[in-house]
Amino acid sequence: MFDILKYDFGYSWPIAWGLTIPLALAAGIGALAVWRSWPRWVAIVAALGVVWTVTGLVLLNVVWGINKPMVLPPVPFLESGNGRVLDAGAGSGRAAIGVLLARPGATVTALDIYDGYWGIEGNTPERFMTNARIAGAAARADARTGDMREMPFADATFDAVVSSYAVDHLNREGRGKAMAEVARVLKPGGDFLLLIVEASRWTMLVSPPLAHHAKPDLARWRALLQQHGFTILDEGTQPLTRYWLAKAER
Repeated sequence: MFDILKYDFGYSWPIAWGLTIPLALAAGIGALAVWRSWPRWVAIVAALGVVWTVTGLVLLNVVWGINKPMVLPPVPFLESGNGRVLDAGAGSGRAAIGVLLARPGATVTALDIYDGYWGIEGNTPERFMTNARIAGAAARADARTGDMREMPFADATFDAVVSSYAVDHLNREGRGKAMAEVARVLKPGGDFLLLIVEASRWTMLVSPPLAHHAKPDLARWRALLQQHGFTILDEGTQPLTRYWLAKAER
C-alpha cells in the first residue's frame, strides 16, 4: 500500500500533491490562531482544513495510489490469463502495468498519441517502458504511437482491450470512432474493459482537481457500447471510476 515511490507515472504535481498548498495554509493559520489567541473558531476551522487536506493526500497517493499500477476491477477480464492485450490511450501505463502484473501470461501493447498534456508530465513511450521494466514485465510490453480513433493495427489483432480515463476525454464524435476501432481490432468474443472518471461530490471534496469532470451520462455510455457491437457483462465502481466489462460479439 505504501509503495508510492517505486513507479514514475508522471502525474503533475498539482494533481498528485496540490493539496499540500491548502494544507500549509491551514496549518499556518492554525498555528497563528493559537499563538495570537485568536477566536477559538479560527483554530477549529484551520484544524478541519488540515484534516481535509491530509485525508485527500492519503487517499490519492496511498489508498487509491495515483502513482501505482492500477488494480483491475473484480471482473473476469482476460480470464484465461493469456493473450495479447491493447491499452488504448495508455499514457504512462497505470492500466497496462496493472494488466501485466495481474495477468502474467499476457502481453500488452500501449497505444497513445504521446502528445499534448493530459495530466502527465513527459508522457512518452520511454516513460511507459520504464514503468514496465520496474514491474519486471518489459519483455511482455511494447509501446506504439497512434490515435485510438484510427488505430494502426489490423482487424482482430487483440484478445482483449483496456482503456482507462482516455475515451471519456474525447468529444462525442471521437468516442464513437474510438469504440468502433476497439471493436475492429478485437477478436470475436474478446473482452473490453472500459474505465471512465466518475467524480462524486465526496471525491471532489478530497480531490479538487477532479472538479472539472462532469457527472457521466451512464445510459449514454451503455448505449455507445451496445451500438458498437458489445454485450455488457458487468458494471461497477471503484474510487474515482465507473467501469464496464463488455464482450465483442461479432
